[in-house]
Amino acid sequence: MEHGGDWAGFQIEHGAPPLDFSANVTPLGLPESIRQAAAAALADAGRYPDPLCRELRKGLAAYHGVPEAWILCGSGAADLIYRLAAARQPRTALITAPTFSEYENALRLWNCQVLHFPLSPAEDFAVTEEILPSIPPDLDMLFLCEPNNPTGRTTGRRLLERILEYCAAYGTLLAVDECFNPFLDEPKAHTLLDLLPHYENLLVFRAFTKTHGMAGLRLGYALCQDAALLEAMAHGGPPWAVSLPAQAAGLAALAERDTLAVLRRLVRQQRPRLAAELTALGCRVCPGEANYLLFYCSAPHLPQKLEARGILLRDCSNYHGLGPGWYRAAVRTEAENTVFLNTMKEVL
Repeated sequence: MEHGGDWAGFQIEHGAPPLDFSANVTPLGLPESIRQAAAAALADAGRYPDPLCRELRKGLAAYHGVPEAWILCGSGAADLIYRLAAARQPRTALITAPTFSEYENALRLWNCQVLHFPLSPAEDFAVTEEILPSIPPDLDMLFLCEPNNPTGRTTGRRLLERILEYCAAYGTLLAVDECFNPFLDEPKAHTLLDLLPHYENLLVFRAFTKTHGMAGLRLGYALCQDAALLEAMAHGGPPWAVSLPAQAAGLAALAERDTLAVLRRLVRQQRPRLAAELTALGCRVCPGEANYLLFYCSAPHLPQKLEARGILLRDCSNYHGLGPGWYRAAVRTEAENTVFLNTMKEVL
């Protein structure tokens, strides 16, 4: 499984669901108001969903304070990443390493030359100013994940602005994946959404997947002032990308303002605990800022040993720039984290 543990295969084999630390989704589950909204939408399941997602885009526009024309909805952020690659068909693109694999997967479908900016373990995988001279003048596209997956690191605001300025000067599209931004302690301090009116070459991805427990519903959106690019992305994949239940769930999620505050508080309390106890067990823990932690552990067959005890862990050896021994663990509830840490102690 490229993106984490196989919960479905585990459930088929064992007859019960695992404790899943491989997927960095909110441990609070789907809020009841969203569940009810999605269920109510099934009454109209005999109709096609609105392909333009007009009501949802209207709600998102009000939420973010941008024009509706600057928003395109899709079946999760991954859908929109592939639509962007199809719309632009870039010749060259730059991504960090390690980072979310779907950027490169989507780019290579169009025979794009993918360049990698290596993130150093000595720098705890932070994006540094060394990325600036790595942006060639003829670069078509640059992907940044903020905070990055799987490292959980953010890039300083001033450096992000300088990267954006470099890209604007060269005519390079900067695509910033902010799907994990709401998990940060100070989300507004790390977003580039406020710069959308000033840079036509800036596109930002957001999603409800992780924050509202909607991974199975599939709903994400892209924001960009370049309406022509969004139109091309809309035609870069099948129509009716967002189902009726997903559109209804998205509107309900926009009204769930307290959910994010509760979630951030949980992550803020539990992330340091996980980091400290993993470090005490001899693991090297990357100072992540989101709802997951990247760590290194030399113990052999760690994922298999945990799975035998009912826990799934994300093996990160398939990330470009990482290798065997690197793992990502989600930050879950206090009780679940206790089970995970006790099991780690048993295994190690």
